[in-house]
Amino acid sequence: MVLRISHALHTLGRLALAGAMGASIIAGDVAAQQKQPSPGSAKAIFGSVALPTQGAAQPFGFYAKGCMTGAVALPADGPTWEAMRLSRNRRWGNPAMIGLLERLSRDAANYDGWPGLLVGDIAQPRGGPMFNGHASHQIGLDADVWLTPMPSHRMSAEERETLPFTTMLQKNAFLTINPDVWSDAHARLLMRAASYPQVERIFVNPAIKKKMCDTWTGDRTNLGKLRPEYGHDSHFHIRIKCPPGAAGCKPQAPVAAGDGCGKSLAWWFTKEPWAPPKPPKPGAKPVKPREVMVSDLPNACSAVLAAPPVSSVRAATYGGASAAEALTVAPAAEPAVAPDEALPATGPIPDDKPSVQ
Repeated sequence: MVLRISHALHTLGRLALAGAMGASIIAGDVAAQQKQPSPGSAKAIFGSVALPTQGAAQPFGFYAKGCMTGAVALPADGPTWEAMRLSRNRRWGNPAMIGLLERLSRDAANYDGWPGLLVGDIAQPRGGPMFNGHASHQIGLDADVWLTPMPSHRMSAEERETLPFTTMLQKNAFLTINPDVWSDAHARLLMRAASYPQVERIFVNPAIKKKMCDTWTGDRTNLGKLRPEYGHDSHFHIRIKCPPGAAGCKPQAPVAAGDGCGKSLAWWFTKEPWAPPKPPKPGAKPVKPREVMVSDLPNACSAVLAAPPVSSVRAATYGGASAAEALTVAPAAEPAVAPDEALPATGPIPDDKPSVQ
């Protein structure tokens, strides 16, 4: 299988479009910027809410179609983490996710030679759709972690807004890891994250998945949790399972058995995932995308928006008020899987699919 993937890589590398695709992959990590949402849309309404609800933490709906109550904020600074892009107000999550991030940051520092996490987007205060950057991250059970290690100094708010992403990909090469950037510590960090039983899956760039398949010599039990996906070349995306008792949470279908280094990975090294969309049939009426409205989300989300807020960010910071001293910037039974909303085994196909120019 490794030989077949390598042959496909060599063949595609000769194609003239490979350079354009590589550039699209690198740029994809910055996220597809969408136009400002219309007033009244779910993106506009959830994006304008500054504080989470009071009360117990509950996710409602699916990772890419839902909302949440009782979110807590990851402290902007910890001994082994720093939160990034604070002005986005997206460091909110279910307590299970925030606790996992803090544990991962400690374990990676203590055992894996990783000095600390730079944590990107988790979710908005009440979840829901974001007007740019993500289709998921809506119920507080998704989080982005940069593949850049935490620096030795506490970054200012400005540094956190402007620090550039570092891609793991080699420039002008198709799905190839840059050996000058990638390290064994990156691999250990990913496998540490995959080792926790509450982690459902971790999205990484297909080149990173292949690198792990080809080089990881430790326990491969959890290697199948690493799922190849567009973008994700400068960060990885952790998704955890619906917490016990969260009856309103719709889980994703479990990851298939095995290490994920077979056909589902080889597919990413063919032309099919990167082909431009087929042109519409002659005379076909163009379909105008419709913005998602609150009424399109689970029924509970209307009540989530109407619920009273907590008194302050400080009051809802994970670990208590003492953990909230940080930088400030402006701005039940296991529920059944919803097969129609579960993502494909090879990974979700996002709207910002790289285009060939």
